[in-house]
Amino acid sequence: MYVADSRGTPAPTVTPEPSAAAPGTQPGRRAALAPTVLALGTVSLITDVSSEMVAAVLPLYLVAGLGLSPLGFGLLDGLYNGVSALVRLAGGHLGDRFGRHKALAGTGYALSALCKPLLLLAHTLPAIGAVLALDRTGKGLRTAPRDALISLAAAPEDRGRAFGAHRAMDTAGALIGPVLAFLILRGAADGYDAVFTVSACVAALGVLVLVLFVPGRPAPARPAAGAGNADERVSLRASLGLLRGRDLRRTGLCALLLGLCTVSDGFVFLLLQRATGIADRWFALLPLGTAAAFFLLALPLGRLADRIGRTRVFLGGHLALLLAYGLLLAGGHHPWLPYAVLLLHGGFYAATDGVLMAAAAAAVPGEHRGGGLALVQTGQALARFAAALGFGAAWTFWGPRPALGVAVVLLAAAVAVCARLRPGAD
Repeated sequence: MYVADSRGTPAPTVTPEPSAAAPGTQPGRRAALAPTVLALGTVSLITDVSSEMVAAVLPLYLVAGLGLSPLGFGLLDGLYNGVSALVRLAGGHLGDRFGRHKALAGTGYALSALCKPLLLLAHTLPAIGAVLALDRTGKGLRTAPRDALISLAAAPEDRGRAFGAHRAMDTAGALIGPVLAFLILRGAADGYDAVFTVSACVAALGVLVLVLFVPGRPAPARPAAGAGNADERVSLRASLGLLRGRDLRRTGLCALLLGLCTVSDGFVFLLLQRATGIADRWFALLPLGTAAAFFLLALPLGRLADRIGRTRVFLGGHLALLLAYGLLLAGGHHPWLPYAVLLLHGGFYAATDGVLMAAAAAAVPGEHRGGGLALVQTGQALARFAAALGFGAAWTFWGPRPALGVAVVLLAAAVAVCARLRPGAD
């Protein structure tokens, strides 16, 4: 229970959610995944095909094709991953306030789909930055409402499994996207333009599936007598007041601190290419290895998090990432190095992405679910934006190996601190 502040707005109380078995389910057996989870997983699968087609070629397109420096790439990569933080709070709050999580998520997906053909027209750093900022605005609008729909549809004790299933389906798209990008680059004369065109068509299909097949969900019931005005209970001030709760505050702090010490995906793949000498034509397939490991491990690690504690699995994922950085730092043209790094990289995402949302949902009341999850997502996104800028600057001025060495030391220290800060609610 959150402690009320006598000098301000009382923080909402987390009311235990029922965990009764679904109708028709025998006692002792797990209920089937909710239709909302499966439908949103399908939308994410299709959308990730589109997004990962672009993400797979973007680092090489920017650095090799347009000649950007590592600092310039770090700026764009940080923008790509961090600008969504500016609108995540708005997306989560508006979904809670009006009970329109599906509508907000659909708007975000549509906005990102619109950006894909605009990449065909952008050939300068400011233009590409503007398109990526608009694309990430769409992602910021949709992420918290989508995760709120998933958490509200799943029983509390099954949230790790629900988020794991969704992330596995999402990552299936990440497996398909780089393969399509690779095939298009090899077969089309104007490879990059063809990738962006096909990506736009696939993104539009994802929006259509969301509109037709994702069920809407009414807002959680508001307490009636004596509970205060409903609009007050879902105000932005009340959502920010959730951070007075120990568990959500510490969960958000750990996500922020660890996010500051991570190296963005694009840099990981560029570092792996330098360490192993992988040819440019194979570069677009590197995200495929991360996605394959993520796909295989997301559901098992989600279930494990439900059993042994989500914080433990979350920190374990960062230890896997730390080991991947260590292997990149050691270098050497070992034939197993790419497989080991990509396996650990994908395992990191499987142990952290959905698991973090499942842990945060346990500390947020239903009527504030979108806004509460957005608080954690915003802190993490801002931290990763800063990390991308910092690593890009360090690479530019010190070189890749010293920059990675600093990241290893910082991440190890952050994991140690978060092990002591771990929230009590899992």
